[in-house]
Amino acid sequence: MNLKNLNYPLDFKFKITTLASDFNITDRHGNDVGYVRQKMFKLKEDVIVFSDESKSQELYRIRADRWLDFNASYSMTDISTQKSFGRLARKGMRSIWKSRYNIIDEHETPRFQINEDNAWIKIWDNLIGEIPIIGMFTGYFLNPSYTVKDSAGKEYFRLKKMPSLIGRRFQLDRLIDIDDEDEALVILSFLMMVLLERARG
Repeated sequence: MNLKNLNYPLDFKFKITTLASDFNITDRHGNDVGYVRQKMFKLKEDVIVFSDESKSQELYRIRADRWLDFNASYSMTDISTQKSFGRLARKGMRSIWKSRYNIIDEHETPRFQINEDNAWIKIWDNLIGEIPIIGMFTGYFLNPSYTVKDSAGKEYFRLKKMPSLIGRRFQLDRLIDIDDEDEALVILSFLMMVLLERARG
């Protein structure tokens, strides 16, 4: 997965044929960009980003710093250089109401925030999802989105859950240009966030 010169939007499409939380990443032309696998039966989150679905080449690793904690953070590493990109930190109990994450660089400087755009979508999804039969179709009309902003409020990226029966497709778009280093940090943060948010419901 080359995190430079990407053709947006990127599609994250979860596989439904595996027990693990695996998903493909393709660009706007349908070309493979990467493959993400979350290791199963781990007390701490452990995610590997591969070059493609063959899983022959590991590119990046994302690991939690603790076990099942609302305040966990997720460190991102380039496997070939062992370089740290930084980490994604979930904003504790606030995430129950409206998801919010801090993106922190390798120097421990907060660079960006990921914010859920509309908390009511999550609330209605949880309520309607409990209704027999009708709840099966919330994935078609209750789809959250998340925006990346810097400290000045400038928007750089937006991730949207796309309409589907079982919520298995997300789309990431870049809104404005961004430095290559920051772009890599944000994309890896989104890969981890998608796994966390999908598990959240």
